[in-house]
Amino acid sequence: MGKKVVVDKKWCKGCGICVAFCPKKVLGLVDGKIEIERPEDCIKCGQCELRCPDYAIYLEEGTENE
Repeated sequence: MGKKVVVDKKWCKGCGICVAFCPKKVLGLVDGKIEIERPEDCIKCGQCELRCPDYAIYLEEGTENE
């Protein structure tokens, strides 16, 4: 059981700050909203969550079914 990155698109304003700070270039902007484009490369460092001014992206504990 590990963490997973979650994007709340209704909160995302598409500023791209999380994209800029992601050390593994996992995130991208698609139609003005954040997308997790390469989830397999995510190291779950939390930089996206830390830098998002709108609390639209965060890490949460995953479940055993994931």
